[in-house]
Amino acid sequence: MTVDAAANERTASACAFCAGDGGELVWRDARLRVILPDEADYPGFTRVVWAAHVVEMTELDPADREHLMSVVWRVEAAQRETLAPDKVNLASFGNVTPHLHWHVIPRWRDDRHFPEPVWGQPAFGRDAVVAARARTVRALLPAYRAALLRVLG
Repeated sequence: MTVDAAANERTASACAFCAGDGGELVWRDARLRVILPDEADYPGFTRVVWAAHVVEMTELDPADREHLMSVVWRVEAAQRETLAPDKVNLASFGNVTPHLHWHVIPRWRDDRHFPEPVWGQPAFGRDAVVAARARTVRALLPAYRAALLRVLG
């Protein structure tokens, strides 16, 4: 067993993404799942979570990496088509939850954190705009879910 495999085995038992879906399950195949976590200020925030407990992209073979990124790009395309964000942020950290996953985050110039990352310092004085944007995007979520199912097959 490699050092990475042994470390992964130890952390899998305490891993939130191994214990459950991590949000509303939208789509799944044998290798990964697409979920909508509950992010109040960011409806449409989506995660693509690898099913097996691995931590880094290089732990996947090239075909699996290609599959994962293909799904990430299709999620981005569905967000752009249905939610029409000003920008889409793609991120893979795993610092808090060391399980391979990608964040696909629709962003608007008037959102709570723009231009900072959603984990950065919030801008002040945007509460009313943020609440209105969240209501608008929540109304688009059924169309977004349908678009995800269409682009993911």
